[in-house]
Amino acid sequence: MAATVTTTAPSPIERGVAPLRAGQGYSFVLRRLHSLSGIVPVGLFLIEHFISNAFATRGPAAYSKQVELLSGFPFVFYLELFGIWIPIAYHGLYGLYIWYRGDGNVSEYPWTGNWLYTSQRWTGAIAFFYMGWHTYTMRFSGIHILTHPGAAFGKVQAEFQSPWAVAFYAVAILCASWHFAYGLWLFAAKWGITTGDRARRKFGYVCVVIALLFIGVGAATMYSFLTTPLQPEDTTGTAIVMRQ
Repeated sequence: MAATVTTTAPSPIERGVAPLRAGQGYSFVLRRLHSLSGIVPVGLFLIEHFISNAFATRGPAAYSKQVELLSGFPFVFYLELFGIWIPIAYHGLYGLYIWYRGDGNVSEYPWTGNWLYTSQRWTGAIAFFYMGWHTYTMRFSGIHILTHPGAAFGKVQAEFQSPWAVAFYAVAILCASWHFAYGLWLFAAKWGITTGDRARRKFGYVCVVIALLFIGVGAATMYSFLTTPLQPEDTTGTAIVMRQ
């Protein structure tokens, strides 16, 4: 008597994040681009931005000179558009999409990996929305600092007149620093740079140091803007209202 072979239809796959495997559709390429864009060019821009802002610790003149240097690059608009804004928009928006498609289960499985995954999503979202707000206030409202770099220091100080803006700036520094540092760890693991638990653990310590370094530089920069006497915010030399 011939044996009867029964087959069962595969169960439907619930909505979630597609795995990083070749041959699984275009999501593999999009997620790889998302991972890569977080390092190049977004990560490189973050490093440059922290370094440029750190010139504030040397006073308004040094900071203005750094802004003037950056604004003097040829084709600066296209460099920013294709080297900064489009990559940041893709990395941020696709990151939010991954979060939306994912299934948060940190409450059911409070493991370290789940907490790290959740922290990466939240820090990325906060940093992304802060960059949008900061870019608007610094570049598209008030005096244009690329054509008037001497007003850059005062314009940042004017932004800090609101305690909410100071708090948002401080939280954004923490979020951006952590998101980038842990993103480095994820990048090295996903792209096969760190293989094995031991290598990943050692590189994890390095990433913690990187995060602390960024936080320290950001805090020193904030302190300089907050403690330096308020500078003119316009090119006429008229001083803005002093902080009470």
